[in-house]
Amino acid sequence: MSAGADRLVAMSETPDSAVRTYIDRHRAAFLDDLAEWLRIPSVSAQPEHAADVRHSAEWLAAKLRETGFPTTEVWPTDGAPAVFAEWPCDDPQAPTVLVYGHHDVQPAAREDGWDSDPFEPVIRENRLHARGAADDKGQVFFHTLGVRAHLAATGRTAPAVHLKLLIEGEEESGSPNFRTLVERHADRLAAHAVIVSDTGMWSSDTPTLCTGMRGLAECEITLHGPEQDIHSGSFGGAVPNPATAAARLVAALHDEHARVAVPGFYDGVTELTDRERELFAELPFDEEQWLRTARSTATYGEAGHTTLERIWARPTAEVNGIGGGYQGPGSKTIIPSSAMVKLSFRLVAGQDPDHIEKAVRTWAADQLPAGIRHEITFSGATRPCLTPLDHPALQSVARAMGRAFGQPVRYTREGGSGPAADLQDVLGAPVLFLGISVPSDGWHAPNEKVELDLLLKGVETAAYLWGDLGENWRDAD
Repeated sequence: MSAGADRLVAMSETPDSAVRTYIDRHRAAFLDDLAEWLRIPSVSAQPEHAADVRHSAEWLAAKLRETGFPTTEVWPTDGAPAVFAEWPCDDPQAPTVLVYGHHDVQPAAREDGWDSDPFEPVIRENRLHARGAADDKGQVFFHTLGVRAHLAATGRTAPAVHLKLLIEGEEESGSPNFRTLVERHADRLAAHAVIVSDTGMWSSDTPTLCTGMRGLAECEITLHGPEQDIHSGSFGGAVPNPATAAARLVAALHDEHARVAVPGFYDGVTELTDRERELFAELPFDEEQWLRTARSTATYGEAGHTTLERIWARPTAEVNGIGGGYQGPGSKTIIPSSAMVKLSFRLVAGQDPDHIEKAVRTWAADQLPAGIRHEITFSGATRPCLTPLDHPALQSVARAMGRAFGQPVRYTREGGSGPAADLQDVLGAPVLFLGISVPSDGWHAPNEKVELDLLLKGVETAAYLWGDLGENWRDAD
């Protein structure tokens, strides 16, 4: 059906039914295009797939031009390329919205346990199985049909917002060049709000929006004692042992209430509001099931907080590794010359990674006895991001998703970390998370899939969102 015919049909329907009719009529072509993209093995972590990652970027840029974006560009980085697209609104006063996602995928092979070729998409029981189906090509691609449905249902020739897309090619490799890319193109990427479509919902029957992600700081502490391993009978109890120092360091990391004992660690933390705690408590959380997923038998954490609060809204410190001395069979009675500890700190809104690094360095130096030298190496940090519940852009996303799903939307946060915070930090724009994936989709796992009904709900949400943002952001201003 032509674009003109689509608009004529839309004029005879309500806005919502017009969107759904458009999506239904273009569903098959949309899925065919998505399957074509999923066949490109854009595995950024494997050098042998570098050409495939470039092909993926070029394929998407071409498809976005076909969708109607008048500007589409492939942006090189020192690693894999990103895709930028822009479609201005005909109203210069309309807000500008940037959609973020990624086109690279995790490695996958049939022998990993896939029931079919991971790069040959297959539909089984209304689920599309392929690497990248949910993470993240499916969730990026629903925006192409969503903006077209928005235009068809409203009769517009351009979106109701200045719409931009930035789809990176290295997210599955840690986004090593992403911040530099954003800083280099900050003027082109400037936006009033960022929509991240690289996330999920609580479940298929409980639509949710994520309002924030934790940041991350990581370090390795190496402890040095004697110049070499020495005899524990001759010297034990008379010189400091770096392995013992490592154990004491780890033991001092938390107090008896499981709070991080590093002085200054909680400086600036944005505390949960009573309303946020109430919303978390309303979610259908099954702690026993969660424990089974965690392969654990008991919960543990900072006193005074629920499990969801601990993993979403509280900062944490974890020991990721500890070692030193003899590790082989039998015994070797030595005082080792060195030991090591690997630590990671999940940060929440209000915490500054630079401040955390300084605090940890001071704390570690204060914990160690004379005779133990140490070195601390921090890797690049990720900042936390958080959007208040009453932010007008967040409310637009909630209304759009509520229309698509026909029920109120609830709110979550994400315990992990990601590059979205770089967009907030560099562009100074709030980050909103719009995703339709569910936990069973198996991100990074064999038989990754996306539920087709939910994928189309993502299309529908996007179709409603641009009009809502265009109207209500102006009202909020």
